[in-house]
Amino acid sequence: MEQWIFEAIPFFDPREVDGRLVSSSLGMSLLTLSVSIHPLKPSPCSDPIGVHCDKPTTLQLAVFFGALYTLALGTGGTKPNISTIGADQFDEFDPKEKAQKLSFFNWWMFSIFLGTLFANTILVYIQDNVGWTLGYELPTIGLVISLIIFLAGTPFYRHKVPVGSPFTKMAKVIVASIRKWKIDIPTDPKELYELDPREYGKGKYRIDSTNEMRFLNKACIRTNSSKPWLLCSVTQVEETKQMLRMIPILIVTFIPSTMIAQIGTLFVKQGTTLNRHIGTFKIPPASLAGFVTISMLISVVVYDCVFVKIVKKWTKNPRGISLLQRMGIGMIIHIIIMVVASLTERHRIHVARDNGLVENGGQVPLSIFILLPQFILMGVADAFLEVAKIEFFYDQAPESMKSLGTSYSMTSLGVGSFISSALLSIVSDVTSGDGHEGWIRNNLNASHLDYYYAFFAVLNCINFVVFLVVVRFYVYRAEVSDSMKMLEEELVIRNTR
Repeated sequence: MEQWIFEAIPFFDPREVDGRLVSSSLGMSLLTLSVSIHPLKPSPCSDPIGVHCDKPTTLQLAVFFGALYTLALGTGGTKPNISTIGADQFDEFDPKEKAQKLSFFNWWMFSIFLGTLFANTILVYIQDNVGWTLGYELPTIGLVISLIIFLAGTPFYRHKVPVGSPFTKMAKVIVASIRKWKIDIPTDPKELYELDPREYGKGKYRIDSTNEMRFLNKACIRTNSSKPWLLCSVTQVEETKQMLRMIPILIVTFIPSTMIAQIGTLFVKQGTTLNRHIGTFKIPPASLAGFVTISMLISVVVYDCVFVKIVKKWTKNPRGISLLQRMGIGMIIHIIIMVVASLTERHRIHVARDNGLVENGGQVPLSIFILLPQFILMGVADAFLEVAKIEFFYDQAPESMKSLGTSYSMTSLGVGSFISSALLSIVSDVTSGDGHEGWIRNNLNASHLDYYYAFFAVLNCINFVVFLVVVRFYVYRAEVSDSMKMLEEELVIRNTR
């Protein structure tokens, strides 16, 4: 559900996060009540197909879906802001804290996936063997405890002063540029409008003018009017450019996000057709995703503690490799995953046919562990791509738009979910025409997921080529600390005159 929600919060304000955490807690509480209290809980039904079960009442549906949307609202506001406030606790001008910040998103994602592992294993086991009531009560209690801890720590956090909605600031730049489209841009950047240097330094950072997206510089041209929708500062224009510059990178992350939204689910469904026994213990279907999570947790630790320390000796990059290089490696692993998945699925289908299991959809006499390579590779890919993605959008966003930058990552997941649904429907409709049975059917033994995985391998290859083209023209933004040094030097020169 979380991957469908993407929302940009204009700036970090503790009250925003407080409200969203309360919303999440309220949503989980309602969800727990919908499976616990009989007026809100549908009547028990022993029919496995559900044909002869009593339909849920209007009240039961209202509470259930109301809980889901309330939870989604809280999640959509919390996820971009929580990671942002965490990264903002590091001082950009303190060398030690600046170095520590480079590892923050690795360990941030580690903590997120640690919770995912708990959900995919222990919670799933409780829900299957104990009951949904306890299965929902535990995360509800966890959310309430998280809210209390956050509220207790709020006085000790470093807070950024709210500077208004980034959407309004960006809209002003675009409108001002269009309204002055006939005016020529001065050859000397110093003739463009900018605030006094003394206005910067307390949570506001000046950015020098660039020639990229030169049309937007028209918003800085001085005219007879100084209205906000007709005249913008150079810094405001450059902030808008930085957010627009990241959009092509955002677009090329849609396909990898589509894989996360869909392929993982197909892997799990694929695993239900295999032997899931380990001795007398049978792995619950929903826990199969735990293999991906465990792989990701191990990969993040190895990456931060081993890979970075070794590679940065050669690259001289404190991150080991750049964020875009890290994303590119993740995309390459995605291609490998789909090739491996296609070959594995072809083997599974052949075994199903040899044992006469195509029509009845019975369990294929193969161990679930034949899927282990693709599960492990999914975790490794997440350690490279997903961590780099959220860190890249945070790092490259202007200081006053960090939450909006982080929300780009959430947007990628949300759009990926919609694309995955559309692709599944399109492929299913196209391949089932002209009397064909189609690649994707309820009976996986009669399906052709191997073709579908091969299609995704090709799609990822095309996306990777586009990514290389986009990266070729991308320019990293300057470090804030470097910009402030230049500003201090300019102020010293002015004061000595």
